[in-house]
Amino acid sequence: MKRQRYIFLLLIPVVLVAVGTLGYWLIEEEYSLFDSLYMTVITLTTVGYEEVHRLSPAGRVFTIVLLLGGVFTIFFTATEIVRAVVSGEVQEVFGRQRMERNLAEMKDHVIVCGFGRMGRFICLEFSRNGYPFVVIDRSADNLRTFTLTGGVALPGDASDDDTLKHAGIDRARALVTVAGSDADNLYVAVSARLLNDKLFIVARAETEAAEVKLKRAGANRVVSPYALGGSRVAHAVLRPNVVDYLDLATGSEFYDLKIEELVIRAGSRLDGQTLKDSRIHLELGIMVVAIKKSGGNMVFNPPGDARMERGDTLIALGRSAEIEHLEERAGGSP
Repeated sequence: MKRQRYIFLLLIPVVLVAVGTLGYWLIEEEYSLFDSLYMTVITLTTVGYEEVHRLSPAGRVFTIVLLLGGVFTIFFTATEIVRAVVSGEVQEVFGRQRMERNLAEMKDHVIVCGFGRMGRFICLEFSRNGYPFVVIDRSADNLRTFTLTGGVALPGDASDDDTLKHAGIDRARALVTVAGSDADNLYVAVSARLLNDKLFIVARAETEAAEVKLKRAGANRVVSPYALGGSRVAHAVLRPNVVDYLDLATGSEFYDLKIEELVIRAGSRLDGQTLKDSRIHLELGIMVVAIKKSGGNMVFNPPGDARMERGDTLIALGRSAEIEHLEERAGGSP
């Protein structure tokens, strides 16, 4: 609606110039179209340079009408445009258009439902890793400060099907729901699962009962912040060096060393090879911590004769550059 209003304001000067030019051209026989345009412009701008030809009485009456009506209209239009620019309405309209364009182009992204304390940390992590995401929150005020790269802020109710469709749930890779209540997260998980049965859903749970319900509702993973926080605090006391190591391997601020999961695709050189024959450790210096088989079984600390197959997921630890080389090997032929 605002966009249409701004277009209307911008068209007003064009219409006035066209009406003035046509009026002078029809009233004054000696005036060409260019002369009529010249007279219209100097009249509306109140410059008042000399007339091309002497005006007839009808031409003078038309000039008075054009001055009284056109000048005040143009001043009003200019005032409204300046007000819109100063108040930020123009930026809001163009920002909305940019958001719609970004949403239409997104694919294989993550939808984050809830931009509270936990949602902000999740979005920050996605942004640091260069992963595209859409964050949905009921409060438009919460999203006004959103400036993270790689993400799109979408005000709305994440439990509403139209909002999820707008966020591109049919093209999304995963959905994370971290709303303020278990009931909201449960409703979002159900709605998302009905709209996309292949979507990977991670949900936040405050209680154990909610954890069971969320899994039944279609959530692939359920995370309890209190359970994770309590466990982390206990490990920081009991095993501080282990916690430091995990921070080093999984933290985005440590770019030289990382732990990553890589899926073996069709056509990969690793398909059918054993760990020993693949020479992953010898050539790349990467440690394969575990292999998650396509059937779901997890093989921890796999031996050298462990065979890798298409669909398996490698949990690998190594330097960033070597991890990228391993990702090329696992990704299949170009």
